[in-house]
Amino acid sequence: MKLLKVFPDNPNERYMELAADVMRRGGIVIYPTDTLYALGCDALNNNAIERICKLKGIRSDRTNLSIICENLSEVAKYTRLENANFRLLKENLPGPFTFILPALSKLPKAFKGRKTVGVRIPDNPIALALVAALGNPIMTTSVPVDDYDYAVEPELIAERYEDEVEVVIDGGTGGTEPSTVVDCTADEPEIIRQGEGRF
Repeated sequence: MKLLKVFPDNPNERYMELAADVMRRGGIVIYPTDTLYALGCDALNNNAIERICKLKGIRSDRTNLSIICENLSEVAKYTRLENANFRLLKENLPGPFTFILPALSKLPKAFKGRKTVGVRIPDNPIALALVAALGNPIMTTSVPVDDYDYAVEPELIAERYEDEVEVVIDGGTGGTEPSTVVDCTADEPEIIRQGEGRF
């Protein structure tokens, strides 16, 4: 397991490419977002998604899975993005929100049978540089916050997940509040979890 220290305002390109290459090969990376530290993998790699689900003790067929996209153009490749939702996302992203949108069939088996997918574009230069280096979405889920220090301090996160992930990106102390989740599948958007983001 590698611990990569990265300055949040100027992510090291070599480190981002190294972490992206790990994900291309089916590996798991822990990285900072604008809310919590997150577990991430290539969202187009079904085996890697199942690895993360096993690590978190969740089932892909019973859990709402989320992806991080680089920009709205990428969001439109993997979701059905109507005009009203496009405007909503444009007004609030990048930011601490997860928007639930109708999923398209380009996502792998772990997403199949689910009609929706959570979408994030975090306001965090490291997360955005990582997804740009990968070249396609990152499947993302927050590091469990059952122990405060082991959720926000990168060195302790690396200690906790030493045998379970390939890379931890140290972008400084993480946050403690999750993203605000907004369901955009009905006529009007509905907040289903109030977190860091405020409309």
